[in-house]
Amino acid sequence: MNANAPLAASRPALYLLALLGKDIQGSLSPQLYEHEARRQGLRCSYQLLDFAQRGWEAEALPNVLRSLETLGFTGCNVTHPFKQQIIPYLDQLSPQASAIGAVNTVLFRHGQRIGHNTDCPGFISHFRRNLPGVNIERVLQIGAGGAGSASAYGLLEYGVKHLALYDRDTARSEALYQQLLLHFGSDRISITHHPQQALANSNGLVQATPIGMSGHPGIPINIDWLTPQHWVADVIYVPRETELVLRARAKGCQAIGGDGMVVFQAAQAFELYTGLPADREHMLAIFQQACVTPA
Repeated sequence: MNANAPLAASRPALYLLALLGKDIQGSLSPQLYEHEARRQGLRCSYQLLDFAQRGWEAEALPNVLRSLETLGFTGCNVTHPFKQQIIPYLDQLSPQASAIGAVNTVLFRHGQRIGHNTDCPGFISHFRRNLPGVNIERVLQIGAGGAGSASAYGLLEYGVKHLALYDRDTARSEALYQQLLLHFGSDRISITHHPQQALANSNGLVQATPIGMSGHPGIPINIDWLTPQHWVADVIYVPRETELVLRARAKGCQAIGGDGMVVFQAAQAFELYTGLPADREHMLAIFQQACVTPA
């Protein structure tokens, strides 16, 4: 079976979907998927399974997956902190998910759990759309978890000449470095233990840690390290504009949040779930409307 194959022509009467993660009550995924499904004449119910809210530990992950399968779910999305933890409980990975080493979309098909990564193309589509023409010769990325794995792979595939990785958890940055070495030359990737110096030698910054998202307030770097010559891309979308993005713009930097990334990755995941093309502009409009007037 081709792990990338979309759903066959016979479609379920109801698409049951869920998001697995912690502190995800601000997620707009239900609106994105349910509105796009309704636009296409489909029935869809999207549930937030917030491990923090429900008091579940990470060890519950395999039982949650088993329950979703038993209940007839089409699949589920996966967010922080489970994008890498979920892999041992899957039967197959798409080629891109395998290369990245992280999963954000799981399909339940014919008794198999198939992991995909739509974060990577979602991030690059958003980056290309909102930071066109920026210098990508040298980039510093902070954060080497699930989202960081996708953005790092996407940046190198997109053409970044050198990517420096920093994570407070050095084992995590080392693991991502080794994963990327399987696909890109060692001259294009490095680990830094001195983010201030690395940023001074970089054209832009990718922020891929949870710091700044709802439930994890703050800013992950010293804002004085940024100059107007830097661009900034934050993968966080709740809040839509993090403190880092706002303060970077105040310093004269081009800076984007993760709103487009979440919409574009959701659009590709929708296509995997349904086998139908998603209207990305419509989903962007739904996202923007939901940010102004939450459902």
